[in-house]
Amino acid sequence: MTIPHTCYLGVDVGLTATKVAAFDVVGNELAVVHARTPRTSVTAHRHDVDMTALADTVLSLLAEVGGKLAAEGYAPAGIGVAAHGNGIYPVDGSLHPIGPAIASSDSRAQHIVQAIPPEGARRLALETGSIPWAAQPAVLLRWLRDAEPATYAATRWVLSCKDWVTAQLTGLASADYSDASAFGLVGLDTRAYTPTALELVGLPASDLDRFPPLRRSDEVVGGLSVATAARTGLPEGLPVIAGCMDCVAATLGAGGRELGDGTIIVGTWAINGVVVPARIPAPEVTLSAFMPDPATMLAMEVAPTSAANLEWLACAGVPHQQAGGVAAPELLQEAAAVPPGADGLLFLPFVNGSPEHPSASGTFLGISSNHRRGHLTRAVIEGVAQYHRVQLDRVLASGADVGDRPWRLAGGGARSTVWAQIFADVLGRPVRRQLTSELGARGVASLLPGALGHDVPPWTVNDENDLCVHPGPDRVAYQQHAQAFDRCLAGMTSVWSEVERYRSSGRRV
Repeated sequence: MTIPHTCYLGVDVGLTATKVAAFDVVGNELAVVHARTPRTSVTAHRHDVDMTALADTVLSLLAEVGGKLAAEGYAPAGIGVAAHGNGIYPVDGSLHPIGPAIASSDSRAQHIVQAIPPEGARRLALETGSIPWAAQPAVLLRWLRDAEPATYAATRWVLSCKDWVTAQLTGLASADYSDASAFGLVGLDTRAYTPTALELVGLPASDLDRFPPLRRSDEVVGGLSVATAARTGLPEGLPVIAGCMDCVAATLGAGGRELGDGTIIVGTWAINGVVVPARIPAPEVTLSAFMPDPATMLAMEVAPTSAANLEWLACAGVPHQQAGGVAAPELLQEAAAVPPGADGLLFLPFVNGSPEHPSASGTFLGISSNHRRGHLTRAVIEGVAQYHRVQLDRVLASGADVGDRPWRLAGGGARSTVWAQIFADVLGRPVRRQLTSELGARGVASLLPGALGHDVPPWTVNDENDLCVHPGPDRVAYQQHAQAFDRCLAGMTSVWSEVERYRSSGRRV
């Protein structure tokens, strides 16, 4: 009888796609399957997730990858889940969904954030390292109390996306420090839930009881339930760890573990983070999330302003309600033939809005009759890189101690040579491309060997110099581009506000 080889499963639920990947004992990817995340844009500001459909998607993918592994002679030793942070996944005491979840790209509760006094926001930032914003669970819980009081009353557990999936695997409610700290709900000094975020939005401190007990990311929550084992074909009792927020998981997957390591993730969200000591005072950034190493945390500037813009462009030419679109590599190939600056075309990358610019929407400026699809694509990827720069400048000014090593570039921007070069030119510093396809799944799976007591070496990443991209001759052009981008961005507030008033009025020409 042949003894199966050990492997580890990582689940990564993004706002766009859900992935399940398997890795061997040294971190090599063995298999990966994916499907679209069942997210619905109800309006420009309301983004829902069908929780039952999401659970079905994950379980189907686990069954699919489990079949592939069995055929190749591998047996999984455990599962870790990563997913987008923030948003709200409300369930009752039996872990059944109460209506749809609200995704982290949602901004319906912006008016609640705007009502928080500046001194209150500063108090939360000092205590937790995170500031209030529209998709935080505390803010959305207040929105539920006001807009859907029956849902609020029926909510026993406020879960993150990752915790919802983990609950489906184990039948247990759980939470980990990375998600909860990024919610602005964990004190940096106490490592315990604090009611400050709830108080700022007018909720009682007793609502903290709706959040599950905190665990380390690499702590085993429980075993795969009987029902889930039957649906997936995986062994009953297979250990499942608490997992972590996808920003943290992807940073781990890209090799960002040491103090000063900077990581840029070009995904649905723009993630710009640096590993810093987990202590007060925290860098003055939007989010701080505890890493699995309790001595460190990830200081981040984040926004839904990254590769989702390219995905929108890829699908924009498809008839309404029809799936499909132009493949991103085809668009990027066309963009490579367009000079820097896209012949005077600028793009502000806010097709999913921005927490910092509440009324913002995706905006092309300077369109003329000589522009073609390649120009549109070039402008989009340049605009995405420029807004990453804006956020990284904020990280650098926050007090975070960033090392002198090349920043790690992951996601869509890393897989494209033209986009990676644009990032290096826009940022004015070298970036090292991380080409592992499923960094979030790899990052959370990398916690499993230690959690299970397996004696295997720490997983490493490819840091070869040929993956390092340095600023090139277009650096000067992109400095000029940055000045134009920043001036346009600063002048758009009144325009976006007018567009938002028109959109909200329901008028149509």
